[in-house]
Amino acid sequence: MTPSHDPHAWLENLDSDQAADWVAAQNARTEGVLDADPRFAGLKADILAHLRDTRQIPYFAEHAGWLYNFHQDEAHPRGLYRRTTLDAYRAGSQDWQAVLDIDALADADERDWYLDGVSHCTVRPERALVHLTDGGGDATVAREYDVEARRWVEDGFSFPEGKNHIAWRDPDSAFVCPGWKGAPLTRSGYPREVWLVERGADGQHGWTQLFAAPEDAMMTAAWRFLDSDGSAVDLIEASDGFYRKTYHLLDGGLEAHALPLPAKAEIEAYIGGDFIVKLAEDWSWRGETYASGSLLAVGLSGLIGDGPAPQLLQAPEPRLAVAAVETTRGRLLVNLLDNVKSRMLCFAKQDGAWMQQPLDLPTDGVIEIADQPWQSDVLYYSYSDFLTPSGLYRLDLASGEQECLRRQPEAFDPAPYVAEQWQAAAPDGEMIPYFVVRRRDAPFDGSTPTLLYGYGGFEVPMLPYYIENFGPHWLAKGGAFVLACIRGGGEFGPHWHQAAQGPKRQVSFDDFIAVAEDLIARKLASPAKLAIEGGSNGGLLVGAAMAQRPELFQAVVCEVPLLDMLRYTQLLAGASWIDEYGDPDDEAERAALAAYSPYHNLRADARYPLALFTTSASDDRVHPGHARKMAARLLELGHDALFYETDGGGHAGNAGQEDTAAELARVLVYLYQRLCD
Repeated sequence: MTPSHDPHAWLENLDSDQAADWVAAQNARTEGVLDADPRFAGLKADILAHLRDTRQIPYFAEHAGWLYNFHQDEAHPRGLYRRTTLDAYRAGSQDWQAVLDIDALADADERDWYLDGVSHCTVRPERALVHLTDGGGDATVAREYDVEARRWVEDGFSFPEGKNHIAWRDPDSAFVCPGWKGAPLTRSGYPREVWLVERGADGQHGWTQLFAAPEDAMMTAAWRFLDSDGSAVDLIEASDGFYRKTYHLLDGGLEAHALPLPAKAEIEAYIGGDFIVKLAEDWSWRGETYASGSLLAVGLSGLIGDGPAPQLLQAPEPRLAVAAVETTRGRLLVNLLDNVKSRMLCFAKQDGAWMQQPLDLPTDGVIEIADQPWQSDVLYYSYSDFLTPSGLYRLDLASGEQECLRRQPEAFDPAPYVAEQWQAAAPDGEMIPYFVVRRRDAPFDGSTPTLLYGYGGFEVPMLPYYIENFGPHWLAKGGAFVLACIRGGGEFGPHWHQAAQGPKRQVSFDDFIAVAEDLIARKLASPAKLAIEGGSNGGLLVGAAMAQRPELFQAVVCEVPLLDMLRYTQLLAGASWIDEYGDPDDEAERAALAAYSPYHNLRADARYPLALFTTSASDDRVHPGHARKMAARLLELGHDALFYETDGGGHAGNAGQEDTAAELARVLVYLYQRLCD
């Protein structure tokens, strides 16, 4: 197939009856292979029961003494936004107050509503913007809700459906970046403009335009940082690409002034008059050079005046990355990845400088910041590793007191298993770390069914989370689970990501293949016992690995993938990822994309494993045409393929628990059939 002639382009048409018929036929065929398997119903029931187990940790956000949680169960499949007190939560009470019933709302509106998020106004948290998605896509509507009165605010803020960015400025105004139909959008389909919307009488709100980006920009966003003393800083972020942006400071007259930060930098937080900035490129400022990968405290007075120079909080290291930053009333928290395991730092400002303070937290797994209540020094965080269920902890940084509020129930007995970190040599000599979870007595004779998972893009790290469903349904069946930490990801900071960015994308695929070959060389697995899985960018990864080295794999699970890399910029949000992959309209970059584009590199004379491609008709981020065309192309060439497309859920799987359970059960049955039977 030549790139100029695409016989399957008709499958990109989401309104086509012919395409819908093709999807229905493929779904029916896949259901006949997987859903009809006698194991499917039991797996789905077990997974659903685990999801609905009342002992699962109900994570929350604390506002004005109330703990707010989103909950789904059999009675509320779309979900219930609810709240309780800390004392009741500590006691394990199930006595939650209902705040908003999404099922009732969907019935009343006759819309396929799912909750995309609730943003409380920080200084008046009884007022909230509720973000709803129809079918689970990225496009949302936003409506103002009174959580005390349990009703929509009459003549309150309400914004149409779109890929909008909306954030409270104060109780009576919001920053709005319109992404709805009719609004000026970027080439990527994201907002170009920033408006300040101020509350008015009878719903007649005042709209003031603050900023407009050019059409070839990627997107705009705006928000307010509140410092611990209540002072505010308003920022606009204008992105030229996925990793290039300019921050603009709004003055008292609502004029925007560009801040002299490098294009590849992220403002992570604002505290004590300092922006906390993570660099993804070197920055020369006032005679000093700060290296890519550094985390800095940059005083606002030093950026726009003659204030002090930036303070280096964390220097770059080869096997370290800054994963997250959080501020409390008086402290700064930095969550590091140290050889792909979490390590938390705490800083307090003394005599104008940030000084590190001791912090006693676990370091062998994954720490995630769960919540930080406004105007407090309390931190809620979770910790888990491959074999340790998550625990939710409350840490008072002022007193040092710490308590475990909840522990997730064990999904399986960890005693028979071991989690290890191994390394594989990439073709260029770089050592690629990966995690292996297996039975302690697994024979090294190539007979262990092994699932290799990867992502390798957008500086997103792969971390050793608790494998609650794969434990009882994969490890207990004698399988091994492997997580690859390949370049393109964020395991070791900007240099690890940039090593496989743009025209260098093949590096990521080479790393992944090297891990697969290492598993085979160590004789944990063999090609007949090795499966690979990935979603979104990870779908591109496994699609490319399958196209390039089909003899290595017995099974491929390719979920919501990019696969046509010569058309991706023309499909939905694809143009926003040019920074990540390259531009097919550029001759040199197009050649690099064509060299690995999975859809264009399938061959009739190859022997491919029977792959499972999944996508969603409501995915408005990665077009379902990618998965559709890949399956159709394989069938056209005389190969077999399985394809399944859901109606809802969108790209992020924002659907009910029953749909989630069915999707995972389907994957497990497929893996059983390919590797275990």
